[in-house]
Amino acid sequence: MDSGGNYAGFVYALSAGFLAAAGSLSAKLSLGADHLRELCESGLSGWADSGDGPSACVSLHVPLRLLCGVLLLTCNTVMWTMFSKALRYCSSSAGATVTTTASNFIFSAILGRLIFYETHSGLWWTGISMTLCGLLLLHAATPHTNLQETKKQK
Repeated sequence: MDSGGNYAGFVYALSAGFLAAAGSLSAKLSLGADHLRELCESGLSGWADSGDGPSACVSLHVPLRLLCGVLLLTCNTVMWTMFSKALRYCSSSAGATVTTTASNFIFSAILGRLIFYETHSGLWWTGISMTLCGLLLLHAATPHTNLQETKKQK
């Protein structure tokens, strides 16, 4: 497969990882009652100076949870589509899988930090760094493998 196909596979795998992280975020928001309520109250605190913010969040709580549930299903459906395309365009299924998994971890960390103010230990960062190094090795070795296959076919 040409390098354009590998590039498309890489982009599809990154997209699948992001959508997996977005689906996880949607699940956490739809099933964790406190997170969604806190986000609603902090979002409406500047709008309702009369104190209507918390009462508006009580009435918005159920529709927002349902919306997050629908978003979870949508993200997972599109994620599997992107992952399938990544498998099709990548030169190896291992490359597509590792790229999707690594991007899922990274996007989950970013979204967790932005939305829930989560922090990760040094051990987590060591693990993700090792995963990324393996990913770089895997992608660096891919063109060499394709070159050998081309020589064998001639």
